[in-house]
Amino acid sequence: MTIYKHILLAADFFEHGGQVAEKARQIAAQNAAQLSLVHVVDNLPITDPAYGPIIPFDVDLTQELMEATKKRLRELGEKLQVPAERQYLEMGSPKLEIVRVAEEIQADLIVVGSHGRHGFALLLGSTANGVLHHAKCDVLAVRLADD
Repeated sequence: MTIYKHILLAADFFEHGGQVAEKARQIAAQNAAQLSLVHVVDNLPITDPAYGPIIPFDVDLTQELMEATKKRLRELGEKLQVPAERQYLEMGSPKLEIVRVAEEIQADLIVVGSHGRHGFALLLGSTANGVLHHAKCDVLAVRLADD
């Protein structure tokens, strides 16, 4: 009997992302579940008080960032044997986009990395915390060591 049928790995490309990916791969294998990947490029606008209103990202810079990220997502997909049609590259609020993709593909588990946060960082929240509070499915926050 399987517990999960479709697992969504919220991939980041930081130093500890490999351990989160490996955990998602193991859970998918144990459950004979489908594994999908999502990476979200945060589209925070650049602000400068000297100029007043928000200055949008340069289109060429955004395109280059998306292309570089797409390549890294493709490499991770190859490593985890996740086909291109189950690799999602989104732009926006990470927590909202991860939850949206999970709902669209009917994932029943989201796997995301989580750093232990304290003080000011805790007040600001984290992607893992946002996903946990907004997702309609189970969320596994893989604890990452803080350096």
